[in-house]
Amino acid sequence: MTLESNACYLWKNNSLYGSTSIDAYLRESGALCKCILRLPGSKCHLNPHGHKIMAELLKNKYSPELIAKLATACAQVDTAFKPANFTRDVFDTAWPERELKDRMRHLTTMLKRHLSGDYLQQLQHLYKVSPGFSGFTAILFSDFVDVYGQDHPDSSIPALADFTLLCSSEFAIRPYLIRYPERMLEQCKSWVAHENHHVRRLASEGCRPRLPWGQDVPWIKKNPAVIRPILEKLKNDSSEYVRRSVANSLNDISKTHPELVMEIAKDWKGQHADTDKLLKHALRGLLKKGHPAALALFGFKNVPYQLNRLILSPKSLQIGDKLSFELDIEHTGEQPALFRLEYVIHYVKANRSRTAKVFQISERELAAGEKLQLKRQQAFGDLTTRKHYPGEHLLAIHLNGQPIATEKFLLNSIS
Repeated sequence: MTLESNACYLWKNNSLYGSTSIDAYLRESGALCKCILRLPGSKCHLNPHGHKIMAELLKNKYSPELIAKLATACAQVDTAFKPANFTRDVFDTAWPERELKDRMRHLTTMLKRHLSGDYLQQLQHLYKVSPGFSGFTAILFSDFVDVYGQDHPDSSIPALADFTLLCSSEFAIRPYLIRYPERMLEQCKSWVAHENHHVRRLASEGCRPRLPWGQDVPWIKKNPAVIRPILEKLKNDSSEYVRRSVANSLNDISKTHPELVMEIAKDWKGQHADTDKLLKHALRGLLKKGHPAALALFGFKNVPYQLNRLILSPKSLQIGDKLSFELDIEHTGEQPALFRLEYVIHYVKANRSRTAKVFQISERELAAGEKLQLKRQQAFGDLTTRKHYPGEHLLAIHLNGQPIATEKFLLNSIS
C-alpha cells in the first residue's frame, strides 16, 4: 500500500484501533494525523508525536500533481471541462492558508463549478474519474455527494456506497440520515448483506450515535435502539474491521443508554470468541467507569488481595516531567481470580477542581498467592488535548473497578 492509501486505511480504522495504534504508526512512518478530517467547528486533537507535522503533510497531499491528475481525468470524460481554468481557480490566493478539510471542500466546490451539466450529469463524470484515485484524497468524491446530492437521493445514496470503496463515506452519509431517516435506516439494513466489507462497515459506522468529527444525527442519538438490527446482523461479520465498528457503535450507545448495551451484551456473550472480543471493546467505557454489570459479565468481582507497595517518584514534579510509580499486589485468596488493574489520574483543572482519567495497567488471572509487580510512567507534558495546571494531583489504583489506594503528588509550574 502507498503512504496515502495507508493513511486512508488507518483513518478509516482510527475508531477501530484507537489513538494508540495511530500514534504508533505515526512514529514508524508518519502517515496520519489523528484529526485527519477537521470538520467545521471541531478542534484538531494533536499530540507530541508529530501530528501537527502530519497534518501539514496530509494537507499537502492535495498537491499540484494530484490536482493536475484530477483536471486531466475530468477533461477526458467531459469535453467542456477546461483543466487550466480549473487549476487556476483551485490554486486561488487563499490556497496556501487552507487547512486539510478546507482544501477538500474547496476542491469539491471547484468540481461543481467547472464540470458541465447539472448534478446528475456531474456525478456520472465523477463515476468515470474516480477509479483513478484511491486513499485519503479520494474522499472528495463522497464529499461532492454530501454537499450537492441531497436533493437527488435515488442517485446519491448508491453513490455513497460506491465511493466508500475508495475512502469512507461515513461523514457524507450523515446529512442523508438526517434528511431521509426512514429510507436511510432501511438502506443501511440492506447494506449489511453487501459483498464488500467497506459497504457493510458503512452501515454501522455511518449510523454511529457519536461518530467522531461527524455531524450529529439526533434521532439515532435519542433512540439508538433503532440501529440494533444493523448491529445484530454485523456482530458475526467475517471482517474484524466491520466487527470493531459494531463495537464502537455500542460504546457510543453506552454513554447515554448503558442499560440497552448491557441487554445486548448479555444476549451476545458466549456466542463466539470473536463476539466476546467485540463486546470487550464495546464495553470499554463502562469497564473504565467501574460499571458493576459490565465488570461481572467478564468475571471481574471482589477478590481478596494485599497491596504490598505503591511508590510514586518523584512526589513533586514540574509540568513536562514524568511521574513513575511501582505497584506490588498479591492475591490472597485460595482460588485463581481475575485481576483488572487500572490507575486513575485526578488532574487539577483551571478552576482548581479535579477531573479523572482512567488508564489500564494489567488484566490477567492470578493464582492463589501469586504476586504482581508492575512499573509505569505518566507524562505531564502539555498537549492540545490536555493542558496541565499546577496543584495537588491524585493517583488512584483500581482493582476490578474499585479504588484500593490513593497517593498525592504535586505538579508545579515550569520554573
